[in-house]
Amino acid sequence: MAHRMRYYPSQLSGGQKQRVAVARALAGNPSILLADEPTGNLDLRNGEAVMSLLSRLHAEGRTICMVTHDDRFGAMAERTVRLLDGHIVDESTHQQRLAESESGLDQYSLGEPVQ
Repeated sequence: MAHRMRYYPSQLSGGQKQRVAVARALAGNPSILLADEPTGNLDLRNGEAVMSLLSRLHAEGRTICMVTHDDRFGAMAERTVRLLDGHIVDESTHQQRLAESESGLDQYSLGEPVQ
């Protein structure tokens, strides 16, 4: 993005704005990062690059709380909480999802909200 350094925000594409937002969020070296659709407006390659960066930050000890509608990236989470109309409908860990997938129980069904 160095070649866009002198551009105004209105001159950047949606994906470029998204990458700048991620860089800005990381500039203060936070121990907790709140990421609302961090791969939104990004192509597959850049989305995977952002997720790789977030995974590396988590491995270094940072807490990442991410909202995503993309199951590919949600599957990378250590812990997943699914919401429907503001209510928790499912909560699982990575290990639980692996066990369900291996047993053929990986179909998501909406039940009663979890209290």
